Amino acid sequence: MSHTTTAASIALAISAALTVAATPVSAEDKMADKEKCFGVALKAKNDCKAGAGTTCAGTSKRDFQGNSWSFVPKGSCEMTASPTSPSGMGQLKEFKEKKV
Repeated sequence: MSHTTTAASIALAISAALTVAATPVSAEDKMADKEKCFGVALKAKNDCKAGAGTTCAGTSKRDFQGNSWSFVPKGSCEMTASPTSPSGMGQLKEFKEKKV
């Protein structure tokens, strides 16, 4: 391989990397394929909403809390196990927990 070919390959690789880095990806684009799923987060691992007296992410007080949620791939929430949910699966809305 010649020195010219190597330099050209490096320049092409750098150009491609800069093009990808310069492409803006908004938070909305990243979340377009996600949904909020209540009752599937483990203690202190929720993405947000955990009821009165809490601030947001990481504030759930117990596993599978019915009023805390985590982002999951769209369409998978109601197929994710949640032992405290009335249906036994994650919910798209907060719910009153059943006794486990």
